[in-house]
Amino acid sequence: MGQPNPRTPATTHTDTPGADAPPRTARARYRSWMRYFTPGPVHHRLGLVCLGVGLQHGALPAVGPRTLDHHVAVVISAGSGWFRTTDGRVHQVQAPALLWLTPHTVHHYGAAPEGWDEGFAAFTGSAVAAYTELGCIEPERPVVPLTDAGPARAAIGRIARAARHGNPLLDIEAASAAHELLVALRRTRADTTPDGAPVLQALARDAFLPLSVTDLAARYGMTPAALRTAVRRSAGCSPKDHLLAIRLGRAKELLAATDLPVAAIARRVGYDDPAYFSRLFTRRVGIAPVRFRAQQSTAVPGGWSDRVPDPDHPPTLRTGPAAPVRAGHN
Repeated sequence: MGQPNPRTPATTHTDTPGADAPPRTARARYRSWMRYFTPGPVHHRLGLVCLGVGLQHGALPAVGPRTLDHHVAVVISAGSGWFRTTDGRVHQVQAPALLWLTPHTVHHYGAAPEGWDEGFAAFTGSAVAAYTELGCIEPERPVVPLTDAGPARAAIGRIARAARHGNPLLDIEAASAAHELLVALRRTRADTTPDGAPVLQALARDAFLPLSVTDLAARYGMTPAALRTAVRRSAGCSPKDHLLAIRLGRAKELLAATDLPVAAIARRVGYDDPAYFSRLFTRRVGIAPVRFRAQQSTAVPGGWSDRVPDPDHPPTLRTGPAAPVRAGHN
């Protein structure tokens, strides 16, 4: 059995939405399904827990004005409506779109008379701060246009399926899907491409060139400050940290899968000074490049390969009598 619908009709408040947001009537027709969860202390240590999920469609009653003590992602996959922000402005909502309900912030929203299709997931946890810093949660943008609601609705659907009665893994499955939901919402924002903002794609393309952040900014026709702002909004970190993560990830692949000298690997990932590369690697990874290689050579069977791995086309493992699994790196 689902929980009672907590929506509050806008007509019960004196602060009605106005002409741009018509009030709902008692005869409005809609369908609503919801489940609510109470994760235990050990589940909270996962960093993100799901508190509830809902699937609704039709001429739904308006919500609010109200506040919550947790986050809710409301995904509108069809239809249109409105959202009133704390400054009193009414924003039009057109699917596909995301509504962010953030803790202790008054929100007030509803569907147009024709209704909309809505899925929502409520969540909380220590990981919320990191997801916000990484740009996956945007408290300052309560209404976010999406390119496609499908991936987010699929993640919400997984939470709904996990809510079947008697599921002993409910809170784990729901938490996993909540992480997936935040990534899906980040990828499908209308102001970015599926692989991130254009500036991130440019940095990924040029990451292994021996260029500084200032050089890269000039290459893109930007000031260093504008590049820093763009990268921090899209990736949640500075351009230097973003480049370092890309370069060190590639360096690890080359250390583990080839017998190239450390100096050659440093040059391949954009560092002309091998000693500087080794210091950066040691400070970020925690061990020196030669030590990292030694660990991988003893932990991963199969020895070295003379093929440099392609990060965009990873090898696949084929099983069956005709194609036995080969140990080690391809």
